[in-house]
Amino acid sequence: MKLQTRYTDISELLAIKDMPSAVAEPQLLLFNDKLADNFAIKHDSEFLAKLLSGSTIDNDVAPVALGYSGHQFGHFSPRLGDGRAHLLGAIADKDGTLWDLQLKGAGATVFSRGGDGRCAIGPAVREYIMSEALHALGIATTRCLAVVTTGETVYRQPPRPGAVVTRLAKSHIRVGSFQYLATQGDIKGLEKLVDYAINCHFPDINSTGEQRYIEFLTAVLDKQIELVISWMRIGFIHGVMNTDNTLISGETIDYGPCAMMNQFDLDTVFSSIDHQGRYAFGNQPNIANWNIARLAESLIPLFADQESAVEQLSPVVNGFAAKFNDAFNTMWQQKLGLAGQHEGDHALVSELLGLMKQHQLDYTNTFNALTESLLADFAIPTSLKEWHKKWNVRTSSKSYETMRAVNPAVIPRNHTIEMILAEYEASGESSLKDAFLEAFNDPYVYDERQFEWLQAPKDYDKNYQTFCGT
Repeated sequence: MKLQTRYTDISELLAIKDMPSAVAEPQLLLFNDKLADNFAIKHDSEFLAKLLSGSTIDNDVAPVALGYSGHQFGHFSPRLGDGRAHLLGAIADKDGTLWDLQLKGAGATVFSRGGDGRCAIGPAVREYIMSEALHALGIATTRCLAVVTTGETVYRQPPRPGAVVTRLAKSHIRVGSFQYLATQGDIKGLEKLVDYAINCHFPDINSTGEQRYIEFLTAVLDKQIELVISWMRIGFIHGVMNTDNTLISGETIDYGPCAMMNQFDLDTVFSSIDHQGRYAFGNQPNIANWNIARLAESLIPLFADQESAVEQLSPVVNGFAAKFNDAFNTMWQQKLGLAGQHEGDHALVSELLGLMKQHQLDYTNTFNALTESLLADFAIPTSLKEWHKKWNVRTSSKSYETMRAVNPAVIPRNHTIEMILAEYEASGESSLKDAFLEAFNDPYVYDERQFEWLQAPKDYDKNYQTFCGT
């Protein structure tokens, strides 16, 4: 496994050398063979357990902890950083693209603020399972290469077996990374970080000067819209859209408080710490816009004049709503297989969503029913019978194909995820995991034989909560 150094040339504040802590008894619990093949990583359990637990280090590349700031639930923390993560370096895939290889739960760092830097087995497995499910659903996401158990106890409430998760990401450059360097007054580092991010993620940007920063902000904004639209298309609730959890690459990161919506309601929240619904399902677009505004503020020091910077950057930030609404309308048009555009489409969608909320209909299964009804006499909820007649007029011979491509039949249901995690926490293995992941080989194909994965929980996750996992 050949690693390369990353980020250390940008700023001494951004990437700080920091060694993981060895663990008592590393054992490879989960390994993503398909993903490993893309990086020519051989499945050597003993070697990988030591390397991916932080117990063995490649002496040619020094591990680092990354610094970043973050607006957490709207409150600014100027110095957060990787409190329990070590970046081992970058690794190239078969196409030559570099990916960060990061260990999460490998011990305390300079950013730990008194924490132990460890991770329990539940959050580690959750990240592996959820990121693989979202990848299969076509959502941009960080990936998990492995989960290694440590043979140690992590003291949470209650105490849990410890684990280290290996994350692969196109980069770990966050909105908070720019906030951090701007707050530190490191203008040279900030300029280098923009150039590095452009080279990694937006190589088509070839302008210079202040126009370069405007185009960069626009490109990040477009990626965030694409990501949030994809979340809302499948009913995904991130749960903690802080600026430190917003990658400028547009990849999903941090699966702690995430959940899937069952009954349709834009106000759906599952995170135990989101008391105000800041990161509710329907508020995710507003937060993405807010995060982009924070990125714009961080770029202001790169402009010759602050007033001019605000004048040039504000139109980009203010243009979020129009761009998002266009993409949002297209999403509903695809989910409903609407033929062309019609002036009554907005009312048709609004009526459907109103009925779904009123009658507490399952988001995924409702769109499955509508999709499959185009091919057969599929059961439609009684509450939608009259609406269904109006909708049918707007479909065409291409509607089924369009709808089936965007409406998943299988999603990572919250109750199923919790069952898998409970099995791992209790015995270190799960009888459900393999069958569950196999269902995501074709998550957009409806198959009644997958009955157990298609069903919503009987209580629709009433009183269900998710937690940060730190």
